[in-house]
Amino acid sequence: MNIWIFIIIIVLVILLSVRRTREPIVGICETAIGLDAKKKDRKERILAFLREKGELSNSDIREALEISERSVVRYMNELEKEGSVEQVGDTGRGVTYRLK
Repeated sequence: MNIWIFIIIIVLVILLSVRRTREPIVGICETAIGLDAKKKDRKERILAFLREKGELSNSDIREALEISERSVVRYMNELEKEGSVEQVGDTGRGVTYRLK
């Protein structure tokens, strides 16, 4: 009879440890989903802003969305690759973006 109690305790310990290690993974996945939704929302806001204004610079987008210059560049590169926008100008301060 004592062996069964020992086996039950071992099984419970294993189940509890598996549950504890799974919870952080689920939290990470939820965070990733939230970040993806935030990214999608920002890209949609950029497209809406471009529809409204026609042509925008990085600083226009940065000020409107209150994000870093690097984030603007990253979003605009993604939107260019998706075929939603095109860059006007080569590099630097003269670069603007417009809808394709």
